[in-house]
Amino acid sequence: MAILALDLGTSSVRGLVLDADAGPVAGALARRRVHPAIGDDGTGTLEAAGYLACLMECLDELAAGGHLRDIELVATSAQWHSVLPLGGDGEPLGPVLTWLDTRPEPPVGAPGPADPDAFHQRTGAWWHRCFWTVRLPWLRERTGGRAVRFVGLAEYVFGALLDEAPMSVSMASGTGLLDLCEVSWDAEACELAGALPADLPVLAPPRWRGRLRREHARRWPQLADAGWAAPVGDGAASNVGSGCVDASRAAVTVGTSAAVRLLRAAPAGAALPPLPDRLWRYRVDHEHVVTGAAYSSGGNLFAWANRELRLPEGAELEAALARAAEGLRVRANVRFGGDRPPGLAPAGCGELHGLSFGTTAVDMLAGLMTSLCRQVADDLAVLESGLDQPTEVVLGGGAIAASAWWRTAFASVLAPRVVRHQRNPEVGATGAALVALGRVGDAAQLGGIGRLDEADAPKTVGDAGPR
Repeated sequence: MAILALDLGTSSVRGLVLDADAGPVAGALARRRVHPAIGDDGTGTLEAAGYLACLMECLDELAAGGHLRDIELVATSAQWHSVLPLGGDGEPLGPVLTWLDTRPEPPVGAPGPADPDAFHQRTGAWWHRCFWTVRLPWLRERTGGRAVRFVGLAEYVFGALLDEAPMSVSMASGTGLLDLCEVSWDAEACELAGALPADLPVLAPPRWRGRLRREHARRWPQLADAGWAAPVGDGAASNVGSGCVDASRAAVTVGTSAAVRLLRAAPAGAALPPLPDRLWRYRVDHEHVVTGAAYSSGGNLFAWANRELRLPEGAELEAALARAAEGLRVRANVRFGGDRPPGLAPAGCGELHGLSFGTTAVDMLAGLMTSLCRQVADDLAVLESGLDQPTEVVLGGGAIAASAWWRTAFASVLAPRVVRHQRNPEVGATGAALVALGRVGDAAQLGGIGRLDEADAPKTVGDAGPR
């Protein structure tokens, strides 16, 4: 059996083939970069039809290379929090709002949740611009009341490709409208969003499988009989793909953005442990939840610095970073894209401090990257507050795979914890496949997790740069 894994990211769309153990097959990767519209006003959107076209190009490329033979299962890792308004004809009424977009605001005079703490405990979310409780009323106003239904990016893509496109409980939890225990739409959250059940996607049942529409089965006949599993939120998939599936291991993942998370078993209907004020909680599937904190900056910090600061490359940059770290004086506020929930800082809050005429571009990069490490360390301490002892940490993601120095910087800031590195840059794809297979627990035994000083595994799948 082979598995097709799709990664619906913010800066790229990827399709890759995995073997029956969710390991990447050499050379079986197709990738298309996408370019979010980013504005100083907080805009962070993607064009829906163009995004879908990029994914279809990936499938065409894999088919042309003979890589879609023997595919029995399609698993998907998708970005959380996106939303797209649809008109009465089912067509988009504008671009996809991604997690990057900080423009939505609550309606003037709206009271918010009756009991904010109880709301946070039920939904794992806040009444915040990142969630549909605020985004749907804002979009209704922006579209002149023409929006009759709302979907996320994953549901839009699946709706175009498959015979049906319900929303997974994982993606639903990222909307901020889901009661995490009952695994159903939360009545108060829906009231805040001004949403009726008909406005929202149907929720997928456990072990749901979709099928390609007939016209697409003719285009990709190798996928005609494949089952499409419900998508998994990218953060949840990355935890599983990093081998962090219980409270003994925390995942620190750095792709386009960054996050720190702990995953636990939590069957639907079972009571959930108390949730600290500053952390979110979402569902992986009907049997597991993931708790953590996320940041608007990650690999995009490096990409910005690389574009604007004329940095050296490769080994030269790594050596320069090591030198800069000695006596580092540059400090940074890395909220270039504003705060992720629960923070409210808008886009454009990034700052650099401690600059002098002797400060170099590499000093500034080291200050930026180290400041993100410290943010993660602070929130990891909150995550550990309900545990008996500190966790082991597994670093993962494309940006981490690309920089040995950044891995070392994380290890220094997170000490005395044991810090390891998942050398497979495709943690999201691997994790989504294991969730789809019902093998979340097996991820604890994943290969590729090693010491930070071990040589990187051969990069047989794609590039490992920030995405």
